Amino acid sequence: MPHVLIIDDDPQFRLMLAETFRDEGFEVSEAPDGKKGIQSHRKAPADIAIIDMIMPEQEGVETIIKFRKDFPGVPVIAVSGGGRLSPTSYLELARRVGAACTFSKPFDRKHFVAAVHELLDTQTKNRPSA
Repeated sequence: MPHVLIIDDDPQFRLMLAETFRDEGFEVSEAPDGKKGIQSHRKAPADIAIIDMIMPEQEGVETIIKFRKDFPGVPVIAVSGGGRLSPTSYLELARRVGAACTFSKPFDRKHFVAAVHELLDTQTKNRPSA
Protein backbone atom coordinates (compact mmCIF):
# COMPACT_ATOMS: atom_id res chain seq x y z
CA MET A 1 0.00 0.00 0.00
CA PRO A 2 1.56 3.34 -1.02
CA HIS A 3 2.03 5.93 1.71
CA VAL A 4 1.44 9.65 1.12
CA LEU A 5 2.46 12.44 3.51
CA ILE A 6 0.34 15.60 3.34
CA ILE A 7 2.00 18.71 4.82
CA ASP A 8 -0.39 21.67 4.87
CA ASP A 9 -1.52 24.10 7.55
CA ASP A 10 -5.15 24.09 6.33
CA PRO A 11 -6.96 21.28 8.22
CA GLN A 12 -9.87 21.21 5.71
CA PHE A 13 -7.47 20.80 2.79
CA ARG A 14 -5.57 18.03 4.60
CA LEU A 15 -8.84 16.26 5.39
CA MET A 16 -10.04 16.49 1.79
CA LEU A 17 -6.75 15.12 0.43
CA ALA A 18 -6.49 12.46 3.13
CA GLU A 19 -9.99 11.17 2.33
CA THR A 20 -9.21 11.24 -1.40
CA PHE A 21 -6.07 9.15 -0.98
CA ARG A 22 -7.57 6.74 1.55
CA ASP A 23 -10.37 6.12 -0.96
CA GLU A 24 -7.59 5.29 -3.47
CA GLY A 25 -6.11 2.72 -1.07
CA PHE A 26 -3.22 4.83 0.24
CA GLU A 27 -1.88 4.99 3.75
CA VAL A 28 -1.94 8.67 4.77
CA SER A 29 0.08 10.74 7.23
CA GLU A 30 -0.62 14.41 7.87
CA ALA A 31 1.30 17.35 9.32
CA PRO A 32 0.35 21.04 9.80
CA ASP A 33 3.79 22.45 8.95
CA GLY A 34 7.12 21.51 7.44
CA LYS A 35 8.89 20.89 10.72
CA LYS A 36 6.26 18.38 11.89
CA GLY A 37 6.14 16.91 8.38
CA ILE A 38 9.86 16.11 8.46
CA GLN A 39 9.43 14.55 11.93
CA SER A 40 6.48 12.49 10.70
CA HIS A 41 8.46 11.25 7.71
CA ARG A 42 11.38 10.22 9.92
CA LYS A 43 9.00 8.13 12.09
CA ALA A 44 6.96 6.64 9.23
CA PRO A 45 8.60 7.20 5.84
CA ALA A 46 6.20 8.03 3.02
CA ASP A 47 6.52 7.15 -0.65
CA ILE A 48 5.58 10.68 -1.71
CA ALA A 49 5.17 14.06 0.01
CA ILE A 50 2.63 16.77 -0.80
CA ILE A 51 3.88 20.09 0.56
CA ASP A 52 2.07 23.41 0.80
CA MET A 53 4.19 26.45 0.08
CA ILE A 54 2.91 28.86 2.73
CA MET A 55 2.85 27.50 6.30
CA PRO A 56 3.89 28.55 9.80
CA GLU A 57 7.00 27.16 11.54
CA GLN A 58 8.70 25.86 8.41
CA GLU A 59 7.36 26.91 5.03
CA GLY A 60 7.30 24.95 1.81
CA VAL A 61 10.58 25.99 0.16
CA GLU A 62 12.62 25.13 3.25
CA THR A 63 10.72 21.86 3.63
CA ILE A 64 11.26 20.87 -0.02
CA ILE A 65 14.97 21.66 0.24
CA LYS A 66 15.20 19.52 3.38
CA PHE A 67 13.33 16.64 1.69
CA ARG A 68 15.59 16.79 -1.35
CA LYS A 69 18.70 16.74 0.87
CA ASP A 70 17.63 14.16 3.50
CA PHE A 71 15.22 11.99 1.46
CA PRO A 72 16.33 12.30 -2.18
CA GLY A 73 14.30 9.29 -3.32
CA VAL A 74 10.97 10.70 -2.16
CA PRO A 75 9.13 12.68 -4.84
CA VAL A 76 7.60 15.97 -3.76
CA ILE A 77 4.50 17.68 -5.09
CA ALA A 78 4.18 21.36 -4.17
CA VAL A 79 0.77 23.01 -3.81
CA SER A 80 -0.12 26.65 -3.30
CA GLY A 81 -3.14 28.88 -3.15
CA GLY A 82 -0.93 31.95 -3.21
CA GLY A 83 -0.25 34.55 -0.59
CA ARG A 84 1.35 37.92 -1.10
CA LEU A 85 2.44 36.60 -4.50
CA SER A 86 0.49 34.55 -7.02
CA PRO A 87 0.57 30.75 -6.65
CA THR A 88 2.59 30.64 -9.88
CA SER A 89 5.49 32.52 -8.28
CA TYR A 90 5.63 30.19 -5.29
CA LEU A 91 5.29 27.10 -7.45
CA GLU A 92 8.05 28.20 -9.83
CA LEU A 93 10.35 28.51 -6.82
CA ALA A 94 9.22 25.05 -5.65
CA ARG A 95 10.26 23.58 -9.02
CA ARG A 96 13.64 25.27 -8.78
CA VAL A 97 14.36 23.70 -5.39
CA GLY A 98 13.27 20.21 -6.38
CA ALA A 99 9.50 19.68 -6.51
CA ALA A 100 8.71 16.97 -9.08
CA CYS A 101 5.46 18.74 -10.01
CA THR A 102 3.24 21.55 -8.79
CA PHE A 103 -0.46 22.35 -8.49
CA SER A 104 -2.30 25.62 -7.83
CA LYS A 105 -5.19 25.39 -5.37
CA PRO A 106 -7.96 24.65 -6.12
CA PHE A 107 -7.18 21.79 -8.47
CA ASP A 108 -8.95 18.85 -10.06
CA ARG A 109 -8.60 15.91 -7.66
CA LYS A 110 -8.59 13.31 -10.46
CA HIS A 111 -5.63 15.04 -12.16
CA PHE A 112 -3.87 15.35 -8.83
CA VAL A 113 -4.30 11.66 -7.97
CA ALA A 114 -3.16 10.73 -11.49
CA ALA A 115 0.02 12.81 -11.00
CA VAL A 116 0.73 11.01 -7.71
CA HIS A 117 0.30 7.61 -9.35
CA GLU A 118 2.55 8.65 -12.24
CA LEU A 119 5.31 9.84 -9.89
CA LEU A 120 5.09 6.64 -7.84
CA ASP A 121 5.19 4.51 -11.03
CA THR A 122 8.27 6.42 -12.22
CA GLN A 123 9.89 6.03 -8.81
CA THR A 124 9.26 2.26 -8.86
CA LYS A 125 10.65 1.87 -12.39
CA ASN A 126 13.81 3.81 -11.49
CA ARG A 127 14.56 1.74 -8.37
CA PRO A 128 17.53 -0.58 -8.78
CA SER A 129 16.47 -4.21 -8.83
CA ALA A 130 17.89 -6.57 -6.21
